[in-house]
Amino acid sequence: MPPHNAAPWYREPWPWILMAGPLIVVIAGIITAWLAIVSNDGLVTEDYYRKGLAVNQTLASSERARAMGLTAGLTLTAESATVRLSARAGRSFVPPASLRVTLSHPTRAGLDQVAVLMREGERYAGKLHLPASGHWLLLIENEEAESWRLMGSVVLPFSGEVVVGVLGGESPADIRN
Repeated sequence: MPPHNAAPWYREPWPWILMAGPLIVVIAGIITAWLAIVSNDGLVTEDYYRKGLAVNQTLASSERARAMGLTAGLTLTAESATVRLSARAGRSFVPPASLRVTLSHPTRAGLDQVAVLMREGERYAGKLHLPASGHWLLLIENEEAESWRLMGSVVLPFSGEVVVGVLGGESPADIRN
């Protein structure tokens, strides 16, 4: 019988290759668990039930703006925002003393911004820091009565005026009740 010069098992590549798959899965699971514990989930709301019940009120506010024929033009600079608000001719509309403008990021609620714009002649003006570039949801509403609201979207950076309302086209889905 010839001498047997077999290497020990740990010197063979196949056992290590077969063990690498489960080891990689365990390491990936540990990293995933760590990320889930450490990072903030900005998409989860704690009062989802109340927000669900408020959907009809939200839709009614948007419908009131549509019935009045409201249109708003938003102009953003690095430090300020101006809104030009107009109603369809023949509609009884009293411009409010102030507007609330909300810029909401679809996935990162921590970047959302709210500004109150005061009426200055035919326009509303106020301070609003230009947020990060990307897609943003825009909400303009009567600050005092919350009787109507206009919704739109904007991709930043942009130059010019963003029009929302009757003439501004379709509103995005309302994820921020």
